[in-house]
Formats: sequence, C-alpha cells, structure tokens
Amino acid sequence: MKVASLNTNKIFTKTLLWLFLIVLCLYCLFPFAWMLSTSLKTEAEAFRIPPTWMPENLTVDSYIGIWVRKNFDIYFFNSTIISLATAVLSTFFGALAGYGFSRFFFKGRRFLIGFFLATQMLPGVLLVGPYFKILSKVGLYDTRTGLIIAFLTICLPFSTWMMKGFIDKVPVELDQSAMVDGCTRMGVFFKIVLPVIAPGMVATILFAFLLAWGDLLWALCLTSSEPMITVTLGIARTVGEFRIVWPMLMAGSLVGGMPAIILYIFLQRLLVEGLTAGAVKG
Repeated sequence: MKVASLNTNKIFTKTLLWLFLIVLCLYCLFPFAWMLSTSLKTEAEAFRIPPTWMPENLTVDSYIGIWVRKNFDIYFFNSTIISLATAVLSTFFGALAGYGFSRFFFKGRRFLIGFFLATQMLPGVLLVGPYFKILSKVGLYDTRTGLIIAFLTICLPFSTWMMKGFIDKVPVELDQSAMVDGCTRMGVFFKIVLPVIAPGMVATILFAFLLAWGDLLWALCLTSSEPMITVTLGIARTVGEFRIVWPMLMAGSLVGGMPAIILYIFLQRLLVEGLTAGAVKG
C-alpha cells in the first residue's frame, strides 16, 4: 500500500509539474503566436473587433513591404556590423582587463573593480546627452563607429566583470607552468587562458551582441540619416503619428528578433556551459 501511495504521489507531482510547464510555455509563446498571426493578416483585418485568432485572408504583404517600402537590408547590415563589433571588441578587451584584475594585485584594484560595477548602475538615458556632444565634436555623430564606441562603454564593464570571474576559475599553476617553459604573459593569455574560458567568452559575446542589437535609445539619439538606421529604429519608425500599420510592425518585429533566436538555438550549449562555469568566484 505504501509503495502504491508513493507511486501515486510521484505521478501526481509529475502531472502538476508538466501542467505548470505547459502553461508557462503557452504564456511565453502566446505573444509570438499573436505577432505571427497579425503579420499574416490584411491591415483591415488587423483592426477588426472582435479580433480574429487566425487570418481569414492569409497574406505575406507585410513581409514583402518591410523589404520593399522600408530599407530593412540596410537596417540589418548596420545592426549586424555594430552588434558584432561591439560584442567581439568588448569581450576581447574585457578578457584582457579581467586577466589583469585576476592575476595582478595592485593598489586601487578593489576600487577599480567596484567602479566598473558602479558604472552599470547609471541609466543609459543620463549618458546619451554627453555622448551626443562628444561624438558631434569629434565628427563621429551619425556613424557606425560612433555607435560602436558608445555601445562599448556600456558592454565593456559587464564583459570585464564576467571575464574576470571566468579567469578566476583557471588555475594559476597553468600560467606558471607555461611561463617556466618560456611563454610570455601575452602568450599565456592567448594560448592557455582564452582556450580554457571559450564557453564563457561565448556567453559574454552573446549577451553583448543582444544588448547592442536590441538597443533603441542610443541608436535614436546618436544617428539621424537613413543609411545609419538600425533594425530596432527601423521597426520603431513604422509607428506613425496618426497611423500604425500593425501587420508590418509585427512582421518587422519577428524578422528583427530572428537573429537572437537563431543565436540562442545554435549556441545554447556553449551558453549554458559558460554560465554554469561560474561567472562570480565564490
């Protein structure tokens, strides 16, 4: 009887767990399903009350429209260049800084680490004004280079802190053994440390890429011309003062979100390995 009771409790617990997971998945996936449904409707049907759950007149005009009537190819190119450059540069320089903080002990080390963290507490909206003036003075306003520099200042402290935690997990003895064999400090960094913390670098690159890809405020304030518009800003400009073309807006949002989804699908194993490697030393 006790065995039967235990089995019943296990079945009941698993059933509740599966129900919870199903409800959670539906809750998370419903907005995407609604966006997909709306993007395949005509503009008239998108405004219909009560709304239709499934498109009555299936059309892909909104997807064609974002590429024909909007310069989404230019937007994607700008976002890709800016996000990749930000992710790679912030992770590389963050790894260099993290290696220095992890392996060298110098005066003011704790203060600098704390200062790096404190910069993350400043809202981006407070920094946009100063960056606008600085980039305008040096001739980098409304350029990809200016946006990359701006995003680097946001991502670099985060990347440095993440990289320091990963490097802390690498035994110092590996550095010492390599240096005994004649390897330089930079050689140790490139040949020993970087290969070991590769999963952590992937996780950091992914976070930095998504931060730059999904930004709207900085792209809005630090660019002005059509050739410099990013994906998020291009999607936002589909919202007019007197009219919102909902199918096109939903289509643009889905297409704009695809790079992040694809990256998570293909890099999820390395992402999990990097996060579970211990980003903060205990």
